Amino acid sequence: MANTSIDDIIASLENIIADSAANKSRLGYFAALYLKVTKSVKDGIASGQFADGERMEKLDVIFASRYLDAYDQWKNHQQLSASWSIAFKQAEKSSVLVLQHLLLGMNAHINLDLGIAAVVVCGPQPIATLKQDFDDINSIIAALTNEVLFELGQVSPLLSLLGLHASNNNSALIQFSISNARDGAWCFAEDLAQKQGDGYSQCIAQRDETITKLGGSLVNTTGFMRFTTWLIHLFEWKNTRAIIKALNEYSKKKIVVNK
Repeated sequence: MANTSIDDIIASLENIIADSAANKSRLGYFAALYLKVTKSVKDGIASGQFADGERMEKLDVIFASRYLDAYDQWKNHQQLSASWSIAFKQAEKSSVLVLQHLLLGMNAHINLDLGIAAVVVCGPQPIATLKQDFDDINSIIAALTNEVLFELGQVSPLLSLLGLHASNNNSALIQFSISNARDGAWCFAEDLAQKQGDGYSQCIAQRDETITKLGGSLVNTTGFMRFTTWLIHLFEWKNTRAIIKALNEYSKKKIVVNK
């Protein structure tokens, strides 16, 4: 069944979470985080925090559907974007940190899918007309950051050890930033909006290749960083269902976009 509303998206995400918990699948980690964000976006739309709430819901549906389609393609052994392929493939590995699982999903979804969704929802309208609402999503994500970090701190109590590598500018795991990813997604959207035909497809393919390489660097650590991630993983929760449940907690606090 096609997802045509934000409530449809929420129902689809809840199904993935339930299935993942039942089958002890790490694919549920990103879905749980994404559900939290989607519910906050829904609250923002309902309270009029966006300039164009109707368009924001369309953007949310188009954007989320790219993840849901990729999930279905992976489960059905069909071809999908390389960015999502590496994220789903790593989910089969128990040695990957919960944080790395989440960042791999964000990497594919924000760095590739978001720009495409922005172009699609604007259609013939200038991409610039979406910029304000696009930026306001950052405020919602920022408001959720501390909550998510608290949950990650519960399931991965030694995660703060990554701070020992704060100055490592060569580590994608340390330097990955949601804000920077969204800025990059906007630049990608501006570029893609100027393309047509083969140029449009090639632009997406090139972006997918770049983001796939970034995904690989999120999990391929070396030297002291490899030891640190091993130590963090040693004390991390191993119960997949418990981790999904912890990440699936949804705050009822109202998220206010700072204008």
